[in-house]
Amino acid sequence: MTAPAPPRSRDRPVTETVAVIGAGAMGTCCAKLIAENGHRVRLWARDPDQADAIRRDRENRRLLPGVTIPDGLVVTADPAEASTGADRLLIAVPTKYLRECLTELAPHLPAGVPALSVVKGIEFGSFRRPSEIIRETLGERPITALGGPCHAEEAAKRLPASVVAASDTPGDAEAVQWLMNSDRFRVYTNDDLVGVELAGALKNVIAVAAGICDGLGLGDNSKSALITRGAAEIARFGAAFGADPQTFAGLAGIGDLITSCVSQHGRNRAVGERLGRGEPASAVTEDQPKVAEGVNTVRSVLPLAKERGVRMPVCREVHAVLFEGKPAADTVDALMTRPPGGE
Repeated sequence: MTAPAPPRSRDRPVTETVAVIGAGAMGTCCAKLIAENGHRVRLWARDPDQADAIRRDRENRRLLPGVTIPDGLVVTADPAEASTGADRLLIAVPTKYLRECLTELAPHLPAGVPALSVVKGIEFGSFRRPSEIIRETLGERPITALGGPCHAEEAAKRLPASVVAASDTPGDAEAVQWLMNSDRFRVYTNDDLVGVELAGALKNVIAVAAGICDGLGLGDNSKSALITRGAAEIARFGAAFGADPQTFAGLAGIGDLITSCVSQHGRNRAVGERLGRGEPASAVTEDQPKVAEGVNTVRSVLPLAKERGVRMPVCREVHAVLFEGKPAADTVDALMTRPPGGE
């Protein structure tokens, strides 16, 4: 039986105008889902040629092939056209480029309107979460983060998915639920913005480790153990920064972690698999058509973990393979010969 959509508050408009900032796979997917719910959507692409191609083909052939873009969805490279009159911004820019992009677009984006972030990472250097970067560049506003197991390649084709919308602003997560919930895209709400963002960032690092397991051919036992111990690292890290422990047992935590570690669509897992097969880290990270957020996130995680005294052995080994020249095969001995302890 199809679950009913959440009730629509009488003081909210029947439709919203949503400006989607970023025409990657997830931005395109979310734009499509929201448009199919009857809302007005404008999708902004930085590259005018990409915008022209999506508008002409009604398909993001490079990043989301085979998915038709609804006719009413506006695609543009003009930030003013995308955002004028918008009731909400949806931010879908990789963490590495988020601050630069939003700083450039800030004069064109409406002040104060709520923002929905689908960005999953931690900025290297500043160690800021996506919601913090959005507020620093665009000013104070309600922000909701979308988390959970949701590969764009599947959700855009209306394969069933469930996610969680988390906000530190009362009522805004419910507004996002109202905006996106459908019979194939179920949205739960949560008030732990910090936890959902940290879970979404760290699962990418563990997914790289899971891919290394696949590349080394270590089997199901080792990968299951890796995912479980990775989940413990994420929860320890989140608790050190004030997140709700229950968040890491839900969709944003273990749900997203499992998908990222096992899915054929997982770009972080794919990076790890190539590392496990012996490819040099520089070659693996430089020719990725899609951004693997875990590569940069691990550089931010370890200094923060050290600052708070959080043990992160899996993340530590991923960093060693990516940035310290450690052979992937050596990580097995490093993890398996650690002093035994309690779970």
